[in-house]
Amino acid sequence: MSIISVRNVSYQYHEAGDQAVRNVSFDVEEGEFVAVLGSNGSGKSTLAKLINALFIPSEGTVTVCGMDTRDETKTWDVRAACGMVFQNPDNQIVATIVEEDAAFGLENLGVEPAEIRRRVDWALDAVGMSDYAQSAPHMLSGGQKQRVAIAGVVAMKPRVIVFDESTAMLDPVGRREVMQVVRRLNKEEGITILWITHFMDEAALADRIIIIDRGEKRCEGAPRAVFRQTGLIRESALDVPEMTALAAALRERGVMVSDDILTVDEMEAALKNIRAVR
Repeated sequence: MSIISVRNVSYQYHEAGDQAVRNVSFDVEEGEFVAVLGSNGSGKSTLAKLINALFIPSEGTVTVCGMDTRDETKTWDVRAACGMVFQNPDNQIVATIVEEDAAFGLENLGVEPAEIRRRVDWALDAVGMSDYAQSAPHMLSGGQKQRVAIAGVVAMKPRVIVFDESTAMLDPVGRREVMQVVRRLNKEEGITILWITHFMDEAALADRIIIIDRGEKRCEGAPRAVFRQTGLIRESALDVPEMTALAAALRERGVMVSDDILTVDEMEAALKNIRAVR
């Protein structure tokens, strides 16, 4: 059984308004890292809230760990299984000390103090913030704050974490810090990741990409397969990753690199190979 199953889901904010999400279906398997791409207003953040049971579908069903989000008796169980990290870390941090913030959710769940201590230490270590346990969050960088917010979710040991544009307000360094943490949580801790973004280079790191445009699912597949569909990408008001665009520009100038390069490391390897051949 898929850990997340979205079936023919539609959602509209007002009875007379347009649907923000229209007849969307997909599955996410346990342990996957799935990126949902879309431009501003595409409906991807609405979709994130539907999966976390913050919104209930107008039509269709969303199940998380086998639980139907429409079942009000399961709402808190859904949210315990499926944590969520939002865009602005300042809106998620509630305590004046980092370790107290990481403990906040556990305290509200009534977890025993000794277990809270163990989980907070583990969560801060998992996001690389152990050295800042006694720091004041307002003294941290944007990337560090977002890692603290992630620690608070991770401490509750969800099986899934939905990241709703969680790097949108960060500088490139902060974005890189957060992405490194998220990939480690996925690969080493086995946490299923649903990564909502409009950054192509972030999506390129996922196992699978889903593109949402004007509330509808436009395509789904492995990053290389999706980014080859340049016409569809442009129709969805998106772009390809920087290294993919660079590869295309080089090919136009007669440099024979692959047309499906996604990352800096791949570009570096391709150029070294060309140099070696010459």
